[in-house]
Amino acid sequence: MKKIIIAILFIACTNTSYACEICGCGLGNYYIGLMPQFKHKFFGLRYQYRNFKTVMADDASQFSKDYYKTIEVWGGFAIGKKWQIMAILPYNYIHQISDDGITNKNGIGDIALMANHKVLDKNNVTKNGSLVQQQLWLGVGIKLPTGSFNIDATDPAIVSLANTQTGSASTDFMLNAMHSLKINKIAINTSASYKINTTNRDKYYFGNKISINSFVSYPIKKEKITLAPNVGFLFENTNSNKINTQKIKQTGGSLFATAAGLELGFKQFTIGGNIQLPLSQNLSDSQTKLKTKAMLHITFSF
Repeated sequence: MKKIIIAILFIACTNTSYACEICGCGLGNYYIGLMPQFKHKFFGLRYQYRNFKTVMADDASQFSKDYYKTIEVWGGFAIGKKWQIMAILPYNYIHQISDDGITNKNGIGDIALMANHKVLDKNNVTKNGSLVQQQLWLGVGIKLPTGSFNIDATDPAIVSLANTQTGSASTDFMLNAMHSLKINKIAINTSASYKINTTNRDKYYFGNKISINSFVSYPIKKEKITLAPNVGFLFENTNSNKINTQKIKQTGGSLFATAAGLELGFKQFTIGGNIQLPLSQNLSDSQTKLKTKAMLHITFSF
């Protein structure tokens, strides 16, 4: 299967958070979601799961089932009242089942560092007595090439190999925005990120990516425990990858998904998670389908 796919790709060229063997949706899916509430510091563990299935349009016997698992250590601290510094260290597990056999790979991923500045912090009471609270944070980030990217640039299967690495070998940059709106007890949290990638040492380039998600939550407090169910939507769009400045077809794509989750808070600890299901998607010219995304976390804030 891989030889046939690569032949198609090179003929056409002559085109995380990685998504699948074919589509190459881009390494480094730094999901933010609901940010933990902290005054000074927070740290925690997150587990992310992604499951994709690919079937070639012209030959159903050529298939790939791709399972991506990421364990992240992440944390942040406040500098004064208007600055936040965050870091994410991922460890990636890749499991692929295809007509070519089974492939497994794991290792440290690419570290991400982010700095956010609060540009809006406003509270007011409406005429009907509702308390409205707003915050807007803008930030920048950098992704460092700490993960493994070991391929032979002359290998004819370079496209497939590039999509099964634990890192991208490129230094990339992020622009972030996070807005929170709270009306009495109802909270709406929206975040957007644009990831600007660079070409790595092997002349391989993963397409730029925009991610937007918005969640509505309603905390329910009972004694010392807070239970916050939440629902939301997520959108991702990834540009095509490139090799030697030439676009690689059947890479990149877009995804629109819905999510439902639950957060359980006790004192300084929060345990939560969500499951994400696609509403519409166009990956690898519709040959690749996202089946499920899920996230679990435990966070300590103070």
